[in-house]
Amino acid sequence: MIRLFHISDLHFGLEDRRALDWVAGLVRDEAPDGVIITGDLTMRARSREFAAAARWIGALDAPVRIDPGNHDLPYFNPVERFIDPYRRFRALEATVTRPLLLDGLAMDALAIVRLPTTAAAQWRLNWSRGTVGTAALAHALAQIDALPPGLPVLVTCHHPLVEVGTQGRALTHGGNRALAALAQRGVLGVLSGHVHDAFDMVNPTASGPVRMIGAGTLSQRLRTTPPTFNQLTFDQGQLTVCARQLEGVPAEAFGRYH
Repeated sequence: MIRLFHISDLHFGLEDRRALDWVAGLVRDEAPDGVIITGDLTMRARSREFAAAARWIGALDAPVRIDPGNHDLPYFNPVERFIDPYRRFRALEATVTRPLLLDGLAMDALAIVRLPTTAAAQWRLNWSRGTVGTAALAHALAQIDALPPGLPVLVTCHHPLVEVGTQGRALTHGGNRALAALAQRGVLGVLSGHVHDAFDMVNPTASGPVRMIGAGTLSQRLRTTPPTFNQLTFDQGQLTVCARQLEGVPAEAFGRYH
């Protein structure tokens, strides 16, 4: 059996310290096989926000892997955004990422493949939306195709590839094409964040159904639910998802969005 914590949208700079302490305590007490963070580690990609994220993630007593989110690209440095938008994220990734051994079975049990959905710029006004580039999709599919036949695969990205019925919107360019290609390869599920509310749904495509799983937020940027994360359990070929919520969050906090 493999147990993973899937968290997202920490938004250091506007983080919820109580939620972070709650999750860190659960990692310590329950010892999951790994932690997956699907983007938006920071609020405005400031150096101090990345440093705070590095301290918190680095203190987790578990293997960790992270994906970038749209908030992790420079907001206030246009030169860096267009020349090297992932410089600070790569530095954080090199510091905190530790391989998920998955009970010592490594790639013999479950593979995890990243599909980037962020972009430094897009041909639309709202650059926070998701996009799946042709090269990014081809690279992810090549990684999946190189795996041993029959190996279960989880795909991670920041934006839901299609709309998932939450208050937050994804509007991901190329998402339908990507989902169809992933369905063709029979992936176990696609993990994402971005919309700040948890979801677990099966989306039909021309190539078959694909399961889409979204984690909520551990920040103050709540929409309709308290801070949440997903506990994933993979056992005997079956993936189960439990959305775990922080208790005691006042109702007036919901819908607050900064």
